[in-house]
Amino acid sequence: MDEFLDYLWIKILMIIKYITAFLDALFSPLNAVGPGFAIFVIVCITFAMARFFSRYKTKRLIRLEKEFIHWYNLRQEAMKCEDYEKGKLLAKNVDQAKLNRVYYDYFFERFMVTLLTKYLPIFSMLAYVNEAYKPDNLLKMIGKTYIYKFGKYHGKPIEAGAVFVFFVAYLIVSSGWFVLKFIYSRLRPAKAA
Repeated sequence: MDEFLDYLWIKILMIIKYITAFLDALFSPLNAVGPGFAIFVIVCITFAMARFFSRYKTKRLIRLEKEFIHWYNLRQEAMKCEDYEKGKLLAKNVDQAKLNRVYYDYFFERFMVTLLTKYLPIFSMLAYVNEAYKPDNLLKMIGKTYIYKFGKYHGKPIEAGAVFVFFVAYLIVSSGWFVLKFIYSRLRPAKAA
């Protein structure tokens, strides 16, 4: 079993190296403009990928969502009973019979889908940026171990590395997307009912 896991791990590392080499070749022309710009483009692509993948819903998630809504509505109907105590007991029976289990399954499925479709691309690209723009590589590329340098704190300049630039760029891109969506919703003509 240990030999199999070692073999599997070596194959995974080889795949990661091939992906890293591909991304290096893909983004190397952007490094001529500067690593800050390259990271911003990487963040834009990552944000677009995460938005695209987050639209995906598994069949199980759709089924669990419908089932949860059904049992939740049934519980709400039970609570509307004229006799409050009877309604409370009916709602408790619905909770114990099905709703708690369906809610747990629905929550777990949504969590896993969100993790795989939204956060995995972000953290994967963050790991790539951290490796590709580490201080040693930045020193070879631009002659500095940092991307940006800000004011001073206790007499020392504040140096921003790749991970900080990635997070700031992601914050800017996601805020810009929110603002563009808001402006588009205001400018779009209202649909006639």
